[in-house]
Amino acid sequence: MSVAATVYRGDIVENTHIAHVAVVDTDGALLYSCGDPSRFTLVRSAAKPAQALAVVETGALERFGFDDADLALMCASHSSEARHIERARSMLAKSQATEDDLRCGGHPPISDAVDREWIKRDFIPGAVCSNCSGKHAGMLAGARALGVALADYHLPGHPLQVLVKRTVAEACDLSEEQVQWAIDGCNLPTPAFPLDRLARLYMKLARAADGHVSTDNRRDAALAHIYRAMTSYPELVAGEGRFCTTLMDAFKGALVAKVGADASYAIGVRASAQTAKLGAKGALGIAVKVEDGNSTILYAIVAELLAKLDIGDEAAHRALDGFRLRTMRNTAGLHTGRVEVALPLVKAG
Repeated sequence: MSVAATVYRGDIVENTHIAHVAVVDTDGALLYSCGDPSRFTLVRSAAKPAQALAVVETGALERFGFDDADLALMCASHSSEARHIERARSMLAKSQATEDDLRCGGHPPISDAVDREWIKRDFIPGAVCSNCSGKHAGMLAGARALGVALADYHLPGHPLQVLVKRTVAEACDLSEEQVQWAIDGCNLPTPAFPLDRLARLYMKLARAADGHVSTDNRRDAALAHIYRAMTSYPELVAGEGRFCTTLMDAFKGALVAKVGADASYAIGVRASAQTAKLGAKGALGIAVKVEDGNSTILYAIVAELLAKLDIGDEAAHRALDGFRLRTMRNTAGLHTGRVEVALPLVKAG
């Protein structure tokens, strides 16, 4: 197993973290790896663009007037900021659904600032405040577009979820039998498949954004639409100060990125001289899984991985410095330790 990051307290090793990385090109060929690039992985919210793809293909966006910002929220694990909650409510109204139709539960927000504000006013969050409320609102619209019942839209046997399962498998170039499903924290089915197939999914998003596919291919057009929505509204995909938002802001449309709970991450990088230098044929797909589920370490690894692959410029890498954990401090501000990211990448072939 490959130790990708080591946490030091003083000069003492406190923790080591094993990670798996898969980097693929437009042919799905593995270019670089760390650990087990085919690790069977519950990708959690990193699957949201593929789940949103199924909703897009129902025609729900056109039928209910969903715009790119709505689509971005469908792919989000948002911070429950006012703008996120307001947009989720707007999406429900557009499809003539209500918060009572949502089958996700309320929970404390990801954002510390929002959490403090809620505590001050003794606010109890409902389903629309869930970080996944955009995905659920989108799925209710998808069910409405299919002409099927909204009730039980979250259950595996519901016609919408049957469509989602087929779409996710196809987007990863897998048969339905090769994808396994569990129940996510937000109450929807969540897929598991090899890590390199997550990289392939995000490569497809970037490849479609590059336009290097048939313009009359409806799926490619939908993938390009999802890429555009996420990169145009990164503040809706996550929120103020969050890694996904900071990363997509810093790279200014050159990549799309999404975290999954318990430390999975995926990035689609549009073709450039930098991706060609890595040996990529066109766009690039990257997927990462930290074995122990530590998302703080995950962000440090992803920031280092992008630098190691020489993707982006110095300004983009500087924007991620706060996530690198090169200096760790305690609550009194005293320097207590550091994180060293080794990330032993292996070039394929």
